[in-house]
Amino acid sequence: MYRTHNCGELRMEHVGVEVRLSGWVARNRNKGFLCFVDLRDRYGITQLTFNEQKNAKLLEQATSLGREFVITATGIVRERESKNPNHSTGDIEIEVSELIILNAAKVPPFIIEDETDGGDDIRMQYRYLDLRRNVVRKNLELRHNLAQEVRKYLDSKGFLEVETPVLIKSTPEGARDFVVPSRMNPGQFYALPQSPQTFKQLLMVSGFDRYFQIVKCFRDEDLRADRQPEFTQIDCEMGFVVREDVIQTFEGLTKHLFHKVLNLELGEIPRITYAEAMEKYGSDKPDIRFEMQFCDLSNIVKGCGFSVFDNAESVLAINVNGAADYTRKQLDELTEFVKKPQIGASGLIYCRCESDGNLKSSVDKFYDSQQLQKWAEACSSKPGDLILVLAGNTAKTRKQLCELRLEMGRKLGLRDPFNFKALWVVDFPLLEQDEETGNWHAMHHPFTSPLLEDLELMNSNPGAVRADAYDLVINGVEIGGGSIRIHNRELQEKMFSLLGFTPESAKAQFGFLMNAFEFGAPPHGGIAFGFDRLCSMFGGSETIRDYIAFPKNNAGRDVMIDAPAALDGAQLKELGIELK
Repeated sequence: MYRTHNCGELRMEHVGVEVRLSGWVARNRNKGFLCFVDLRDRYGITQLTFNEQKNAKLLEQATSLGREFVITATGIVRERESKNPNHSTGDIEIEVSELIILNAAKVPPFIIEDETDGGDDIRMQYRYLDLRRNVVRKNLELRHNLAQEVRKYLDSKGFLEVETPVLIKSTPEGARDFVVPSRMNPGQFYALPQSPQTFKQLLMVSGFDRYFQIVKCFRDEDLRADRQPEFTQIDCEMGFVVREDVIQTFEGLTKHLFHKVLNLELGEIPRITYAEAMEKYGSDKPDIRFEMQFCDLSNIVKGCGFSVFDNAESVLAINVNGAADYTRKQLDELTEFVKKPQIGASGLIYCRCESDGNLKSSVDKFYDSQQLQKWAEACSSKPGDLILVLAGNTAKTRKQLCELRLEMGRKLGLRDPFNFKALWVVDFPLLEQDEETGNWHAMHHPFTSPLLEDLELMNSNPGAVRADAYDLVINGVEIGGGSIRIHNRELQEKMFSLLGFTPESAKAQFGFLMNAFEFGAPPHGGIAFGFDRLCSMFGGSETIRDYIAFPKNNAGRDVMIDAPAALDGAQLKELGIELK
């Protein structure tokens, strides 16, 4: 028996009890005639003590212990003279009577403590060591707790957890598929699922009217902080429902998770249409932790001789409370920010609402105080505020002002990661059009149902059709998204036709689904939550890698096991693959 207790559970009530602990040496402090060893396992840290007067040989053995040695120690629990409030076991220590070295360890490449000296690359290479650190372990414990609460809630609502296949058929869902060659079917390939979308719809046809799965999904796309080539979804579908049923159910799940995992009450979750979100925030995932809604100044500022405004499709502004004292240097920095290539604005106009009521702008040459007062009224500005203005093409200007709004929120400390503000965004466009080719693409996916009141527009004005879709957004991050699905063959064929599928290609790709619709498909809809994103949000982080046990780097590589890797010639030949 390696242990009677773990390293996080011993307390004052255990004083006088003989115990046995096993774990890793976190620290070894040699005081000459005394030695203190911090022993760590998944549950915590317990101090071991060795005393020359009681056992000189044991003390000598203890002083030889290096960091990360794996040991077993037996001894009596004693009250510590110098208590450590930073550890749950800080009131006690173990007076060791027997020490066994189970495995020696090389000096680790970085310090395995909360504040480590290891950079991202080295910690990714030795991820199994990084996982020993308390902060990383807590991230995975948070992930575990979230998963358990998801299962508890959905089980209580009658959902059935069903596993769907991992080796499927390649289908166009927006991103590139990872493909897997089939040895038994030469020249043919499986794909790894981007989502279980069609399978969960088939489960609805099968009568499993409440399905969920915490499932791995795969997308071969460029990576960033909130993307990995393999990621996890809370995937859900419901039969015989309308949008309100789905929203109510998963609003309930969201509130349950915040209550059980973070002990927070989320409160009411407002709703906003896609059109409103774009008009007020320039984004379909607005961050509503702070104000700064867009003000449209187009009808106020034109016709005054300032060509930048006169020639612009839209002139949009945000009002920044209390920022009138921004220096010229700070304003120049904001100008450089919006002119970055990834944002693309040509410049920035500002107007200070000074404390004495005067208005000073960067375009005083064209606008007098009375005209600037109209700006202030339109933006509901008050003395001490700063108005920031961008102009140009409507869609582009909205995106640029959205980025500026978020930057101002960051600069002013308004984006507290633990101040959670959620909302539903509804009524997305069903389709979006490629500017270059004119082709239509599904904004969500080709199985999303249009709003029934917009059905007639599918022939005459496809771009005006709204989807029966909904996204859950928290703190400016899309946490979950879903829709009511198309459930009859004729409408699904019409959707495929708008997306450029020929009847033959639609049948080849999705014939199995359309055939299933002919055998009694109920109305159904669902949602998928980004589980990794949810974990990182609950933990107050912007990167999902910290909440995945063995993540890939920004190049999609696992540097620990060195994957992906080349196959040898024999394997390629067996798979019928010839590299050129």
